[in-house]
Amino acid sequence: MSTKERYSQDELRKANPMFSRTRATIESAFYGNNVHEVTSVAEAYNLAKKQSGVIVTDLPILHTKELGLPYGATQLIYNHGKILGRTASARHFVDNPNEDAEALNGNLREDIYKGHDQKYLKATVLVGLDPSFTVKAHIMMPEDQAFNLLSYILNFHFFDEEAEKMYAKSKFYNEPDIYFYFDPNVQDEDYPKGLGVFDAPHNCAAVFHLRYFGELKKGTLTLAWAIAHRHGYTACHGGEKSFHFNDKDDKTFAFYGLSGSGKSTLTHEMYDGKYDITVLHDDAFIISREDGSSVALEPSYFDKTHDYPAGHHETKYYTTIMNCDVTLDENGKKVIVTEDLRNNNGRVIKTRYTSPHRVDFEKSPITALFWIMKDGSLPPIIKIDDPVLATTMGCTLATKRTSAENLPKGFDMNTLVIEPFADPFRAYPVSGDYTDFKELFTKRGASCYSLNTDAFMGKDIPKEVTKKLIEDLANGNIKDSDFKPFGNFKGVSYLPIDGYEVHLEDPEYQKTLAKRMQDRLNWLNKYDEEHPETPIQDEAKKTLEAIIKELS
Repeated sequence: MSTKERYSQDELRKANPMFSRTRATIESAFYGNNVHEVTSVAEAYNLAKKQSGVIVTDLPILHTKELGLPYGATQLIYNHGKILGRTASARHFVDNPNEDAEALNGNLREDIYKGHDQKYLKATVLVGLDPSFTVKAHIMMPEDQAFNLLSYILNFHFFDEEAEKMYAKSKFYNEPDIYFYFDPNVQDEDYPKGLGVFDAPHNCAAVFHLRYFGELKKGTLTLAWAIAHRHGYTACHGGEKSFHFNDKDDKTFAFYGLSGSGKSTLTHEMYDGKYDITVLHDDAFIISREDGSSVALEPSYFDKTHDYPAGHHETKYYTTIMNCDVTLDENGKKVIVTEDLRNNNGRVIKTRYTSPHRVDFEKSPITALFWIMKDGSLPPIIKIDDPVLATTMGCTLATKRTSAENLPKGFDMNTLVIEPFADPFRAYPVSGDYTDFKELFTKRGASCYSLNTDAFMGKDIPKEVTKKLIEDLANGNIKDSDFKPFGNFKGVSYLPIDGYEVHLEDPEYQKTLAKRMQDRLNWLNKYDEEHPETPIQDEAKKTLEAIIKELS
């Protein structure tokens, strides 16, 4: 079995490294006499259907038998208030030297105690869909959050008979199970905008006063990615697909970008069936640094409803829907308006059956990584052969914020921000990811590309341009020799594309490019100032300094 849930008498000691004060507080709550264990997906559905305020639509859910849902189950909707995205500022890590761990544990104990009069539900899922990596996760939340519990069970792999068989033959990792406590009904006086207490080294977390399902999904992935990082995997917030050929080697491509960058679009593009393509996942997976294989962490997709207008075939695979408009059709049936009419960031748990070519494990080694940027100084695609620069560009991935995040009032959504490796959910120093990703270039020999899906020097880059680039790289229509040197920069080249000419001799372009590289360098310097105990590798700064010097 992959992780540890039970302990022998001689292991029940404070010195056991699997125990901690935070974990003791969180796990103990799961055994209260006010906690009911949900033992099937059907039970979770029936509880969610009865939750006050849930809308039972007339839209059928497909594949109910395979999903464990009751026959005739229909799509459910639950709508929130002002907060419609993740609140990153609420997260606090007890192993962060800048945090007061004792104070956080005190708040944690008090906030869990505040809920003692409530009835709770709990359930168990697996995170990781292959015997090579799967982790047991336990979730607990108030009875009036049955809709979120059902969404959680559908997003991950409910620990049913099938899951138990797979888990029984899975690789063992000397780690405790994940425990996640979730209570939107309790507000901490010291953290009025929400509180998340994370103890990643001990695989546990608790979140208070935040309703958004993304807190549950990404909070659990935060812990699972940390486990993977500790055991020889590179943790990936992105999408992965493979092109399978009879006459040449397979191509396995991984795409990294924040929500709205295009990673899901690129991952799921099937090119009208011209190729044998399999999809691993579009949001959460891990890559073995030992053999280059990959494992998906979740079967379902947590997508924006706005991307699929009413009548789109993808809407047939919806299950639970959040923050979305409901109306009546011409027959008086309750249906949804999928576009963001009621609010921004309408969301849905969409089943794996939307992808007929889904796989949970990809044996083919990773071929290429694509950093998806929204940086107007970069052409549609550049190739980076220098492993240090390739890793540095991922470490300083430049993008823009999205409606999936609960941002401070007045935040300019056009502001360029740096999000290392497109992963705002990391529970360990960025330098850890730097090492992990660099190994994919040095040890695994993966290629690296940067994609700009925004605009180049003011000219928009349509998604059709980017999708064609990926297709031509996969089928060999674009060769390494087609790339031209990007100035005098060592190990960097670009692909000439009509309408997106690169004029490195233009002083104005040089200034723009230099400014963007300086932004990256400034971010690295600021990070090191704020994290003196765990600085990012010095070679990253040196490679950017060399580029800026060349441009100057």
